[in-house]
Amino acid sequence: MNQPDVISALSNIVGNDAVMTGEAASPYFTDWRGRFSGMALGVVFPSDTQQVSDVVKLCAALKISIVPQGGNTSLCGGSVPLADETLQLVINLSRMNRIRELDATNYTMTVEAGCKLASLYEAPERADRHFPLGLTAIAPHCEIGGNLSTNAGGINVLRYGPARDLVLGLEVVLPDGRIWNGLRRLRKNNTGYDLKHLFIGAEGTLGIITAAVLKLYPRQKSVANACIAVRDPAVAVALLAHLRAGCGDKISGFEIVARSCLELVFKNIPDTHEPFANKHEWIIITQLTDALPEPLDGALRDAIESFGEGVIEFDIVADKEHAERWWKLRKNIADAQKLEGVSIKHDVSVPISRVAEFIEQANFALRDAYPGIRIVAFGHLGDGNIHYNVSMPVALQNKAFIEQHEHDVNRIVYEVVASLDGSISAEHGLGQLKREAIRDYKDPLELELMRKIKQVLDPQGLMNPGKVI
Repeated sequence: MNQPDVISALSNIVGNDAVMTGEAASPYFTDWRGRFSGMALGVVFPSDTQQVSDVVKLCAALKISIVPQGGNTSLCGGSVPLADETLQLVINLSRMNRIRELDATNYTMTVEAGCKLASLYEAPERADRHFPLGLTAIAPHCEIGGNLSTNAGGINVLRYGPARDLVLGLEVVLPDGRIWNGLRRLRKNNTGYDLKHLFIGAEGTLGIITAAVLKLYPRQKSVANACIAVRDPAVAVALLAHLRAGCGDKISGFEIVARSCLELVFKNIPDTHEPFANKHEWIIITQLTDALPEPLDGALRDAIESFGEGVIEFDIVADKEHAERWWKLRKNIADAQKLEGVSIKHDVSVPISRVAEFIEQANFALRDAYPGIRIVAFGHLGDGNIHYNVSMPVALQNKAFIEQHEHDVNRIVYEVVASLDGSISAEHGLGQLKREAIRDYKDPLELELMRKIKQVLDPQGLMNPGKVI
């Protein structure tokens, strides 16, 4: 079947207005960072699960590779086609954006994969419930199907866990087009293998998530935020342990931000300001929440004041507008750095107790190898996930620096991560970016088992080729 006939067949399934080709389709072939670009026959926008199934069946019959896509906010090139001769089709799920059911009594909602994450907060709030998956820079654009496919984390993992922990059931179109209906709303279901976990974090290489049953929680009725200047990351790690002992599970976020991050935000993001009168090398932004309408600022203040040496100064507010000024500093780091050009990004995790060691060792090794580089370190200290980005301080120097040194910079960072029993990908996935590197840092038996699972579910290798494994 030639290309016009394929497009015609796709149009018969989803409608003429739901197929894009040529120049109109090209934005869907480049990732959010502008780092990866590829080519495909086109993009289709199915409106329901049956249409996804029919498109996949057609692709399977014609041996056309499939690139599942949501908001196309992947930071590792996982949601765009390859830049090679592979015959590919992008299946974008953005039209599948309905909340199918909200069961307030069961504390669940069933949603389609194309729902924007930002849209999944309002409906639970109206029902006096809370959905806690909280991302930062990409939240207005990303979609829940992609969040699940990469097992997204975000700022609330400390209390609620990553996306994997927020899912009770899935609906998935398999590589042969069959539909697995696993949309169960059960907390307990001990009837064999828990198949949903194969697809969460698989980045679309095993099937296409089309809907999910998500957990809800009681709506938070009291909030307290603190901005804390600390001497160094070691103090931050110790402070987290101290606050958890004093405040328990009320801590929903604990973010660390280096001075280099703040300088980029102040330079590139309007209406941002120093959180204190004095400049500090490291700050922490933390939040306590509770379903009970009781003030939290007193308990948070007592816990911080009882910590001891290493906290330089701090401020606590319950006012949402004031707190948002602090969170704006954290949430805009990625956008501020993007305006400075492409950087060598690392989304790594180590045990929380070893975060300070990671930052110290990686900083020393990189600055020894590349004097004058800029290191932008920030992220979710509460779960050991640090975003650790390397670039030159002058934007025009970045392209040449990355082309010449990216491999060696990655090796330095990943070796430190491995020595501390960490992971080279914490929440962004592997995509195209880390597909080769993971072979050096993952147990060979794990990789063998992953390949066998891929072979069983996708024997033709059509699902999101060139990603993960």
